[in-house]
Amino acid sequence: MSLLSSVEKGVAADVSAMLALLEKAVGSALLGKPQVIRLALTALLARGHLLIEDVPGVGKTTLACALARAVGGGFQRVQFTADLLPSDLIGVSVFDQHSQRFRFQPGPVFAHVLLADEINRATPKTQSALLEAMSEHRVSVDGTTYDLPDPFFVVATQNPLDHHGTFPLPDSQMDRFMMRISIGYPDAEEEKSLLASSGWARLEDEVSAVIESSALTWLQQSVAGVEVQDSVLSYANQIVRATRSVPGVAIGVSPRGALALMRASRAYALLEGRSFVTPDDIKSLAVPTLAHRLILAGSDGHADQRAAEEIIREVMGTIRVPR
Repeated sequence: MSLLSSVEKGVAADVSAMLALLEKAVGSALLGKPQVIRLALTALLARGHLLIEDVPGVGKTTLACALARAVGGGFQRVQFTADLLPSDLIGVSVFDQHSQRFRFQPGPVFAHVLLADEINRATPKTQSALLEAMSEHRVSVDGTTYDLPDPFFVVATQNPLDHHGTFPLPDSQMDRFMMRISIGYPDAEEEKSLLASSGWARLEDEVSAVIESSALTWLQQSVAGVEVQDSVLSYANQIVRATRSVPGVAIGVSPRGALALMRASRAYALLEGRSFVTPDDIKSLAVPTLAHRLILAGSDGHADQRAAEEIIREVMGTIRVPR
């Protein structure tokens, strides 16, 4: 293996330094959750979108706000409700009396980081408006297409225990989320530290931009340069294909899901300070990247999340890990 040139070493050092700054900045707001932060940054670097499914009050909004502030990007939060219209999200054309012409007024979706709070409370019509934005990074209004800011990152939240007045996300939209994660409760020491604080401060408001949005775009482009050996590709492919023949699974992971796993693995390796993907990266990301894409026979809400995650773990247990 040839030695890295001084230029390549310098680039690698810059990447590592910026990623370390991002993790530290977000970690100052979301305490005691380094792996959650790493997974969120993985989705961001891999140009994916993130679904956080957890109970209220564990830091879902804090995480999204801290991410937006750390990358110096525009941030918008939308509280999804049953009466939210697509135009409330993507914008609307308004008539300008001075020019006597219609002028497009952009909606909150035109941000670098969009927090879709309680996304499953919106109607399917509004959810479908967000689907185009997530898939194409653009929106269409009155026959005109408008590009969204680059980078564009959606963080959506939903409460897995509250089904009253909700509209379950369609399978096509679930498949657009690169990852589904949970934050979980803090450990005893972190929660004690939180209780010892004033309790009034919003930690995410203290996060300052450590990089610019243009630097984030450069980091996202750097992900493509992470090497994946053929044995690791085969390992990931075997896991994905095995999900399609598991008893109780109506539909396994799609090719889009397989591509998401590989993009996420490259980004995760970069966050780990490596220029190559290992089988351990695949194992770390398989559950959050693949489980929500499974469609189980006789689907039954939250119970399926645990079942799908267990299926992915069982599948990985049957596949030989390459050295």
